[in-house]
Amino acid sequence: MAVIAVGIDVVDIARFGESLERSPGLVARLFTESESSRPLASLAARFAAKEALAKALGAPVGLAWHDAEVVSEESGRPTMEMRGSVRRAADDLGVASVHLSLSHDAGIASAVVVLES
Repeated sequence: MAVIAVGIDVVDIARFGESLERSPGLVARLFTESESSRPLASLAARFAAKEALAKALGAPVGLAWHDAEVVSEESGRPTMEMRGSVRRAADDLGVASVHLSLSHDAGIASAVVVLES
């Protein structure tokens, strides 16, 4: 396996919360049903993960927010499920695995994505 790309993103949790309050439909547009019930800091980290994944994929046009979903393994470890437009972009790059790390502290949420062949 070789590293194909790395993506990183950070989100100011308070500003993200303000955006969600201003645009109530934003949660449904950005997150899957299972993601949308998470607390604000977790939503911000998941948004950062989707942005980091898009960056690692080269930010191709046409990626759908619901085609990337952060799910937690039984251990709590976050993983990224890809389908549809996101899966096609990953396949085009030869992505075989995705590594994901999330964090939120001191008002900032962050995510790092590593794509491997």
